[in-house]
Amino acid sequence: MTKNTLLMAAGLSFGFLSSAAVAEEMVYTGFPVTLSGYTGKKTTSVAYTGQIARHVLHDSLKKLAASGNGKPNQALKAQMLSYYKGKDRGRAILAPKTKGPFSLKQSGVDEISKGKDLAGKTYKGTITGMPNGMTGPELVEFWIDKASSSNKGVDKANGYNYAQLISKFVMGAVSYNQAVDNYLDEKLAADKNPNDKPYKKGAPYTGKEHVWDEAFGYFGTPAHTLMLTPRNVYEIAKQGSKSKKPEDALTYADHNKDGKVDLKTEMTFGPAYYAAGFDASVYGKSNGTDYLHTITKAFLDGRKLIHSAKGKKLTDAQRASLKRHAATISSNWQKVLAEATYKYAGSVYKDMVKLKTIMDANGDTSKQLKKYIKHWGELKGFSLALQTGNENLGETATRLNRMIGFGPLMPNLSQVVDIDRKGNYVRDQGGTWGEYMLHMAKVQKLMVDKFGVQARNNAISGEIGELSKKLGSGDSVEND
Repeated sequence: MTKNTLLMAAGLSFGFLSSAAVAEEMVYTGFPVTLSGYTGKKTTSVAYTGQIARHVLHDSLKKLAASGNGKPNQALKAQMLSYYKGKDRGRAILAPKTKGPFSLKQSGVDEISKGKDLAGKTYKGTITGMPNGMTGPELVEFWIDKASSSNKGVDKANGYNYAQLISKFVMGAVSYNQAVDNYLDEKLAADKNPNDKPYKKGAPYTGKEHVWDEAFGYFGTPAHTLMLTPRNVYEIAKQGSKSKKPEDALTYADHNKDGKVDLKTEMTFGPAYYAAGFDASVYGKSNGTDYLHTITKAFLDGRKLIHSAKGKKLTDAQRASLKRHAATISSNWQKVLAEATYKYAGSVYKDMVKLKTIMDANGDTSKQLKKYIKHWGELKGFSLALQTGNENLGETATRLNRMIGFGPLMPNLSQVVDIDRKGNYVRDQGGTWGEYMLHMAKVQKLMVDKFGVQARNNAISGEIGELSKKLGSGDSVEND
């Protein structure tokens, strides 16, 4: 289905509610209170500010992770922990911030929602793709500690870019995990958060209304996304830096035309940013994906279905339909993470080609090595994020973790293989340069075979057998 067709279909399917029920049929807003017995002053049942607060906590944490000077810095570590596990009042929004004509309405986290953290919502399972069996929160805190003493968040000796690792992992371990493995899974059960009861005492929304809204909030897309193109949504995230005219991004974002971007409803954050990027082919020529609009339309259709129950318990048929919308969201969101893993495996491969050329000529590798470390951090972060959903990836996760490793293969062919009891990295001799390049090609093939990725940005050309001969790698560690 093309984007234009999708928008037309969305408009047709949204017609079963009156204009009084939803102010604008293609915008995730305006759903009135349906909860029987509610006596408060609220007129709308839509609320997902807590999730938006967590997006800005994530963005701010990423910025802090790249701000170290290469020396142990307890003050920086404490500040990072405040944005990750604290609920401190008065935290400033460090990112995003007003940029030229792209003026933001809020400057403090509390202006969006008070008392929110990331740690409490981070995937609690064991992260098998890193040493020592750390849980999600333990791994993030380990990286925070390392980032605080690194130069601009980069460990050149071991090959880690902590801002990228933290950011990409948290996009999965918080946003993706909470949405698909909590709100769109367990909390859709008939006996959980029923639609004829308030989500909590005094709330203007029912259990199912708020569960669905919170999942939508974690996707991080503007409420009026279906009135925009994927390119528009992408440019909003870039705050005009990728627009023909910087003020264009403000025009796309500012739905209520007040001259400012409301982070609660008009901004693009991580998960939606990547979905939009693949759909708009901004990372290279894509193959006609519709992740952004497909996910957003499923969220809006599901919310309209819940509203149609008018504050009564959902019937079995309504819940079955709601679960189909949830499945659409989950499967497409998973593909976005798989697309990102595919993309950055290609970036790592291309970096290794360039590094080999430089090394063969005895040139200066510092600039290209920095790119390699950055792209590997994005690859590793997204590959771990992919494993935090509601599906046990089993053998696929094992193969993915083995091929990528605990750290990148460095130019001297060393690689992190463990972390000791004091938190120090343990390095050993890795495989050959060609073997690791071949692994990147195999990661891409795995994303196609297991997840059916379609955009396939940064595709590595050549069949695996041909690449094996070309790279002279012989039998690699992971040969499936």
